[in-house]
Amino acid sequence: MLRNERFAGVLKYFEIHFPEAETELCYNNAYELLVAVILSAQCTDKRVNLTTPSLFKAYPTAVDLMDAQVDDVFALIKSISYPNNKAKHLVAMANRLVKVYNGIVPNTIEALVTLPGVGRKTANVIASVVYNLPSMAVDTHVFRVSARIGLTVKANTPLTAERQLVKYIPESKIHIAHHWLILHGRYVCVARNPKCNECGISSFCKYYSAIKK
Repeated sequence: MLRNERFAGVLKYFEIHFPEAETELCYNNAYELLVAVILSAQCTDKRVNLTTPSLFKAYPTAVDLMDAQVDDVFALIKSISYPNNKAKHLVAMANRLVKVYNGIVPNTIEALVTLPGVGRKTANVIASVVYNLPSMAVDTHVFRVSARIGLTVKANTPLTAERQLVKYIPESKIHIAHHWLILHGRYVCVARNPKCNECGISSFCKYYSAIKK
């Protein structure tokens, strides 16, 4: 199967069956999503969603968060992974967001990655979800699923995978394809014992083709 055929088949399936896929993080505005995505690094969305209500109640805006004590933020997020570092990042992020960007979450990758705690993956999520830009965030799910299906080939880093994916996915579909791949990896193409018998794209999957032999 040619690579462009594999992409076409996978994208068509998702487009038909999951036309409105979106992030599972709960948020009301760009600031809240930015905080939630920073917290989600190496942590489940479910855990983040249990944590953010009290955090947003205490610090509803970046202006509120920039003046917070790190220890107070830590107390509110201590149930998630790496709370100490994330508490420091959140306060520093809010400071830069207010002082440099007037509290408005930037809409470019270049600007977003200047915020403390924001790497390329987080920046791509914000650009994609908030601004509907053709940005492909490659987290562990996207990285694993893309390689397993055969959408990426010899992609040893998230950036390499990102470049391969955006090359083959139509620009208008990149922002939603990010969610398709994440959710597929979270619920079907799981890391251990992928649910191939439940998978709607197994006929396009390089991994499934190999295990059938």
